[in-house]
Amino acid sequence: MNNKNIIIVVFILIVTGVYFYTQKGQKTDQNADTLSNADIQLINPDQFDELSAKQETFVLDVHTPEQAHISDSDAFIPYDKLEENIDQLPADKSTPILVYCRSGSMSREASQTLASMGYTTIYDLEGGTQVYRAQRIGVMLQPDSRDLGTVIYGDIATTTFTLTNNTPQPLNITRVSTSCGCTSAIVEKESLQAYESTAVDVSFDPAVHKDDTDLGDLTRTIYIETDNSNFAKMAVDITATVVKK
Repeated sequence: MNNKNIIIVVFILIVTGVYFYTQKGQKTDQNADTLSNADIQLINPDQFDELSAKQETFVLDVHTPEQAHISDSDAFIPYDKLEENIDQLPADKSTPILVYCRSGSMSREASQTLASMGYTTIYDLEGGTQVYRAQRIGVMLQPDSRDLGTVIYGDIATTTFTLTNNTPQPLNITRVSTSCGCTSAIVEKESLQAYESTAVDVSFDPAVHKDDTDLGDLTRTIYIETDNSNFAKMAVDITATVVKK
């Protein structure tokens, strides 16, 4: 190969190298821009409860193998399978996503992946379910109350509470009762394993007594009794304003 050909080959190699380096740099800059637009915040268990109670928050368990989920989780996707399961994630990239795993390591990696996918508001539960459950050992009936708003006399209003056995031992529900015959409640599961939850479905019929005793601003109470002596009886309320047409 003569000197002229060598110079041409070297020139081509240099141009090719510069091109690929530039493309790589652009891709890196794009990824950096995507990550810089994402807001990833570490949160504690109290903040987790506050955020997860908001309807717009998407709660995601990313631990693998699958574990007992925190109550009201929206989806389970392994931390390393997020991109191939994007159809299970919110279509709106501005949706707040609350991510957790068992200890915090998988959720940290998942948060970075979600950011690279374009999600902009990400909350990572620091310490995972280990810390969350250690701070919340007990049996929880949530929320403390629900407001049914205005209920027309003759209509039946319904709502749901969540009972969570956040202890390492099984739990049996021994009795469900209410403060008035106008209110009824039923649990979907009467026996719960460790860290398991069940729905408590409540219905309110202000016309059941067929008189005016259930008109106006009312509060009714639902009682749940269990075989855990530390949480033998729990109560939550419903409120409503009952009016006639």
